Amino acid sequence: MNPKSPASPQALSAADVRAKHKEFLFPATSNYYEESLVLTEGKGMRLRDIDGREYLDFFGGILTVSVGHCNDDVNAAVKAQIDRLGHVSTLYPTLPIVELAEKLASITPGALKKCYFTASGTEADETAVMMAQLHTGRSEIVALRHGYSGRSMLAQSLTAHSSWRALPTKIPDIKHALSPYCYRCPLGLEYPSCGVKCAQDIEELIKTTTTGQIAGFLAEPIQGVGGFITPPKEYFEIAVGIIRKYGGVFISDEVQTGFGRTGSKWWGCEQYGVEPEIMTMAKGIANGWPLSATICTPAIADSLQKLTISTFGGNPISVTAANATLEVMEKQDLRGNSERQGRRLRAGLEGLQRKYPRTIGDVRGMGLMQGVEHVADETQGDRTPNAQATARLFEETKKRGLLIGKGGLYGNVLRISPPLTVNAAEVDEAIGKLDESYRAIGA
Repeated sequence: MNPKSPASPQALSAADVRAKHKEFLFPATSNYYEESLVLTEGKGMRLRDIDGREYLDFFGGILTVSVGHCNDDVNAAVKAQIDRLGHVSTLYPTLPIVELAEKLASITPGALKKCYFTASGTEADETAVMMAQLHTGRSEIVALRHGYSGRSMLAQSLTAHSSWRALPTKIPDIKHALSPYCYRCPLGLEYPSCGVKCAQDIEELIKTTTTGQIAGFLAEPIQGVGGFITPPKEYFEIAVGIIRKYGGVFISDEVQTGFGRTGSKWWGCEQYGVEPEIMTMAKGIANGWPLSATICTPAIADSLQKLTISTFGGNPISVTAANATLEVMEKQDLRGNSERQGRRLRAGLEGLQRKYPRTIGDVRGMGLMQGVEHVADETQGDRTPNAQATARLFEETKKRGLLIGKGGLYGNVLRISPPLTVNAAEVDEAIGKLDESYRAIGA
């Protein structure tokens, strides 16, 4: 995208679009900023709004634009596929779907091999839970507090985040374990002297709130919507060991952490040295095209004996986008870039933490998945969540042409996750804009 080229002619103004959004979309379809952005163009790391203003994207469509906006290689593959075959459903095998399934089997850990394709992370998590229940013959699932699994009835029951639950829990077979949230330890302990008690507590949870025989454990290696909560290195080895002791399988929810996002490895669970029996993925898989997958061991996949279909799962165009996205990731060593630029980003954020120690309470994450938690006054030991600082910072970063995300139970955590194609100069640019923004809010 040429940063100096004028915006394309538009039939509607930004105000018109905002007004129509308010009139015709669910009110719950909320937007960022006091005056929302109407984005119309994107290329690489940059986006442009309807008025021609340019933004450096450090949120990547919620960790979805993995190889840059409108990537030439991905777009070329998609355009060619559109002219060949657009849609047939899973009733017919296609070349793109078997190519992607084989590729995912080759890059996922352990004995994972058999794929089921759907169109969203919600559907992938639903499929994973069903497969765990079918395989074990049990129904109870352990999930994590502060976790997020999507917007269906089951996914909302798995989600332990009141802001994202429109209805009370409808699936009683889900039990929520303590989150490995070291900065706000639910047990009031300090790592590492805590002995990772949050993981050990899963055993008591199973003994006291379940039948003692569970179907599985669904967890994000880093909790995304929860505010990029990053467990201690020992957490998953302890937690998954307990789950398997009581007959369950481990479902690694890689919707946000997958495809090199955490740096150096394909998958977040690999950072913890554990191999799941089931894995879910979406978002970064196809650079913005709607696609998700659930991959299982062959024995688990064989557990589904009834008929099943996913009308849009494995759509030839979306799957072609995924194949092209993975090819770009490998050719450009984007896992390595995620590791390198993630270290640079982390160093810059920790520098800001030293510069603004009152407001920035915690910096955490892996690779290009970094969180910054805002509090009332860390220098005085006051860790009261400071959502107001986050809201004010958002307005300042918007003014300076930087897009970031937010999350956390209290809305006080920055989620910083640029496309994996980001370079050193762009990381430095983002840190500079954040620095100016913190200074502007008097952090």
